[in-house]
Amino acid sequence: MSTETLPPVVDTEIWQRELDALRIREKAATRELDAIAAQRRRLPMVEMPEYTLDSAEGPVRLVDLFGDKRQLIVYNHMWFPDEQWQCGGCTGFTAQFTRLEFLNNYDARFVIVTQGPIDEALAYQRRVGNKMTWYSTANSSFGTDVGAGPGEGFAVNVFLRDGDTVYRTWHTNGRGTEQLTHTFALIDTLPYGRQEEWQDSPEGWPQSPAYSKWVGSQDVAAAYGAPGA
Repeated sequence: MSTETLPPVVDTEIWQRELDALRIREKAATRELDAIAAQRRRLPMVEMPEYTLDSAEGPVRLVDLFGDKRQLIVYNHMWFPDEQWQCGGCTGFTAQFTRLEFLNNYDARFVIVTQGPIDEALAYQRRVGNKMTWYSTANSSFGTDVGAGPGEGFAVNVFLRDGDTVYRTWHTNGRGTEQLTHTFALIDTLPYGRQEEWQDSPEGWPQSPAYSKWVGSQDVAAAYGAPGA
């Protein structure tokens, strides 16, 4: 790697001054995220009709996905019919969530719902070693109604339960899901960042096509999947 692809070298005083200037913007962004979260907590909600989804144990109602919790986060995982390997972005994203017990203290649960038939979905879960609980909306309009129907991509939806009545409180998709992952937060602290062509980087910085450095589904399976799955 040539010196042309390195940040400038300065003394400690200059470095600290530049860091302090950046810190002002970082703190402002943190306060803005706090304000966004406060607005999110004040959003109205919409009552959901009853849905029946498929689980490893058989048909379940939407309200059953909460278990004994009042709050529910649903990741709507993309699904391609008749494909061995599903969306690499979804697979890599959900592979991060191996320890979700901390949500118990917040009266919440986090699950995956996909359009794939439940038997195929559970087989894929084993193949890639996913630790989350999976449900299928293949026989329900639930996925379509929350912005993640067949061919519609992925989404995150949040729900609140009052007794047996379920309300939808929040939704995001696309890059809106980045705030839920630690991967990009870590990568964005690196001098070269994500190294994707769309990013604003200094001249000479290493850059590749978008997604080209993302971990693929087969990589996830090789690292975490059940033997023989």
